[in-house]
Amino acid sequence: MRTNPVQLEIFKSLFHAIAEEMGATLKRTAFSPNIKERRDYSCAIFDAQADMVAQGDHMPVHLGSMPLSVKAAIESRDLGPGDMVILNDPYKGGTHLPDVTLVSGVFSKHRLLFYVASRAHQSDIGGMSPGSMPLAEEIYQEGLRIPPVKVMTNGKINRDVWDMVLANVRTPEEREGDLAAMIGANSTGERRLLDIVAKYGSTDVHRYVKEILNYSERMTRHAIATIPNGTYEAEDFLDNDGISDTPIGIRVQIQIRGDKARIDFSKSDPQTEGSVNAVYAITASAVFYVFRTLVRVSIPSNAGGMRPLEIIAHEGTVVNARPPAAVCGGNVETSQRIVDVLYKCLADAIPDRIPAASQGTMNNFTLGAIDPRTGRAIAYYETVSGGMGARPTADGLSGVHTHMTNSLNTPVEALEHVCPVRVMRYSLRRGSGGRGQWRGGDGVIREVQFLTKGQITLLSDRRKFAPYGLNGGEPGAAGSNILIRSNGYEEQLPSKFMAWVQPGDILTIHTPGGGGWGKNDN
Repeated sequence: MRTNPVQLEIFKSLFHAIAEEMGATLKRTAFSPNIKERRDYSCAIFDAQADMVAQGDHMPVHLGSMPLSVKAAIESRDLGPGDMVILNDPYKGGTHLPDVTLVSGVFSKHRLLFYVASRAHQSDIGGMSPGSMPLAEEIYQEGLRIPPVKVMTNGKINRDVWDMVLANVRTPEEREGDLAAMIGANSTGERRLLDIVAKYGSTDVHRYVKEILNYSERMTRHAIATIPNGTYEAEDFLDNDGISDTPIGIRVQIQIRGDKARIDFSKSDPQTEGSVNAVYAITASAVFYVFRTLVRVSIPSNAGGMRPLEIIAHEGTVVNARPPAAVCGGNVETSQRIVDVLYKCLADAIPDRIPAASQGTMNNFTLGAIDPRTGRAIAYYETVSGGMGARPTADGLSGVHTHMTNSLNTPVEALEHVCPVRVMRYSLRRGSGGRGQWRGGDGVIREVQFLTKGQITLLSDRRKFAPYGLNGGEPGAAGSNILIRSNGYEEQLPSKFMAWVQPGDILTIHTPGGGGWGKNDN
């Protein structure tokens, strides 16, 4: 039977809209500003074989990793109607421990039709420091590690699992609210998928699921076929791992043959003592993201787009770490560097289509304290925006989240409402974008004064190695972190640090600017 292109477009939009509605449910019912304001979550739909069919326009770092979590869930537990699996284990398809995933099946008369999944970054999941993003040396220090277990059975919450999770976090009420919001998101997806099946029939729905996957594959292959055949290589570096000061190299070789791409990270550095190790799911997400951006038309984020890609990432390297390596920074920092090195590599092949490096870091900031206003513990997490790399036809944007994050900035009002802090300054870092024919976007300056004693952590990068320019464009300015004590003493901080702060102390984060593109003849 021939595929009706109009019907194909209808089903593409339907599945995407369901994933978006799941995300809207999660955002509107969550408790934490990290989910409500920053939108640090993703929701997706999978077919009965656990191949991703559609994902909302949420977090790119979750694109290639959520399918591995879903497959781990269904391989570990039998899912029936009303069942839901919870997991966050980075070595079973997760990313890092704060990213908790819920997986459930969609059934009609006990027949499995789909799976739905939601993933949201929890502002605390236990571990050695508030916010669960510490300078750890093993995963056990980073927080509660949850293998695939049933958190719901036949529509009822498993109180043993629920209570165990809440007993291991610093902010149980907030976590309970966020997890309940995730359950609601999955339930929304289940209802909408059943509505579609009831309207169009199971046969047609599943036929178009296959066609949507094939469509994404065709469009990805077409994009790869526009890249000249050849082998291209590049390398880039992380500042350090937070334990030693040694730079960490990520090296890639991309081989293009027709409509297929082989992406080989074999020469990357071994996994590190610190937490910047990426698990395979993160590396796959970064590769998927980069090649999806090469497709010149809008396509669904699904398993079809992965079919033309062969990824080689040896175990024991920084791009495919073995347990019990610490990994919280791999998800947020190493993922960004993998994107940078992939684009740098592709710039040799298609220089007129590749942007200069964006800020290359998420500037992860966490704060833990007892709020003097309420007497309750708080655990706050945010990422801070920076400069986008200049493009071959336009300047980079300023003060935005780029590549693997896609989250929003936490509004000043929200931050001051939930935390005992005062935002002293929040502005663009003028002139930090690299110069060129097209200028890189500027980073930002975020200056926060603490109103009570607390513990802070910052996982950042691009403090040593500035975001590169392309085709003669200049690099963007590197970032910096400064802590000014209440007595006026000023500390220049490394890119990754943990510290205790006192009332009156001020943390200033200067985020990197994006690289410039092309020579500036003026």
